[in-house]
Parts: sequence; structure tokens; C-alpha cells
Amino acid sequence: MFVRTESLPQAPQQHMTVRVHTPIGSAVVVWRGHPGEADGQHLIEWTVDADINWGRNSRPAAASEPELRQEGDQVVMCGRLHLTADGASYLQMGPWSVLFDQASPIPSSMSESWVEISVATQRVALYPCRI
Repeated sequence: MFVRTESLPQAPQQHMTVRVHTPIGSAVVVWRGHPGEADGQHLIEWTVDADINWGRNSRPAAASEPELRQEGDQVVMCGRLHLTADGASYLQMGPWSVLFDQASPIPSSMSESWVEISVATQRVALYPCRI
């Protein structure tokens, strides 16, 4: 699925950020593609450089639907959490899956449940994919 991105004004020495617009919401994230291609439609891959720390940056979601939103300097991702046998997990946000490691144990009862994970904007990145 494609998303629309728009570049944002940058402070010197900071990572390039874009506002990503998706069918489930929008947020400000780091752009890992060529700077000249930051504005437009892209097939993307999400990466998050943060672990799930249950009860700190993650919790059960109030709603049972995928969502992406910005709250201050945090990107909030809502989706269905899947726990894997090897101690990793992924969040299914609509058509996208976002991989996470776990900093603390997640109750097994939360597998397949709707959760909300908050991550600092500078730790969420988009990589454009070429077909």
C-alpha cells in the first residue's frame, strides 16, 4: 500500500523528517530515502528503533481499530499485537506490520489483542521500497 509523504522544515544536524499520511492516520517520522524524493507517494517499510516496554510505552488500546497519530513528540501506533515464539513481536496496523523487540515480558493474554504503542518521533523511520 502506498502512503503520501510531505517534507518538513529541518533544523541543522537533525534527521530529515516527513509527515506521513496513511489511510489510518498521520504522524511525523524520520525519512530514510533520498531527500529529493521526500514529497510524494511511496511504497514504504516501517522501522522502529525502540523495544516494547509493557506498561510504559505500550498498553491495551481503547479502540479495536488500527490508528496512527501524533501526540507531541510521540508517534502512537494502534494495532493488533502478535507475539512470536522467539521473543519478538509485531504490530499489525491495518495493511502494515511493524516489528518490535521486547524490553519486558508481555502478558501472553495480550497476543492477538489491540494495543497502543508510543515511540519518540526520532525512533520511527520510513524506508521507501522500489518495485
